[in-house]
Amino acid sequence: MIIREAQPTDAPQIAPLMNLIYDEMELTDLEDVPEPDLLKAITAAYRTRTYLSGPATTVVAEADGQVVGMAFGYPGEREETVDDVFTQITAKSAAFDVPFETQSETAKGEWYLDSLAVSPDHQGKGIGHQLLRALPHYARRDNQAVIGLNVDLENPAAMRLYKRMGYEVSGEQMIGDHHYYHMQLEIGQRARVAN
Repeated sequence: MIIREAQPTDAPQIAPLMNLIYDEMELTDLEDVPEPDLLKAITAAYRTRTYLSGPATTVVAEADGQVVGMAFGYPGEREETVDDVFTQITAKSAAFDVPFETQSETAKGEWYLDSLAVSPDHQGKGIGHQLLRALPHYARRDNQAVIGLNVDLENPAAMRLYKRMGYEVSGEQMIGDHHYYHMQLEIGQRARVAN
């Protein structure tokens, strides 16, 4: 198993993993979008510099040359910039009645884990755990001392994983039609080097 930063060529394998999350979230704005069109839009987003190594970072778990898991996050202050990418892509697609827009999910002062997904064929093998263990490196690289995430109240298995990793509930919020716990993990911040 290799944990590494995603490359544009990984996008077609990342898209179905992200679609798993969208399915679980039951987003009404996406329910009428044909799956091939949604996968095409997600793939386009994960080929952009913004999603891969710019304002946001995408990390993948690779096994036998295949992407079997992914994590996607960014500093909370960059949320609007990151979200605008998918909004612009969907605005250009006839498959979307209106451009897809998300509501705010994060807070300033945290590196926000927007998405974490593992292929159904590879769940239960510790891949989510390995991806979570890699995230402090990227958060510190972005000079963030806290990682935040949201977990659906109806997903107790994910909640247990995050608690085992040291995340603590810091609040609650609604995203779409689902109620979520907001959780945070204090990771400390690396020392900044003076120039």
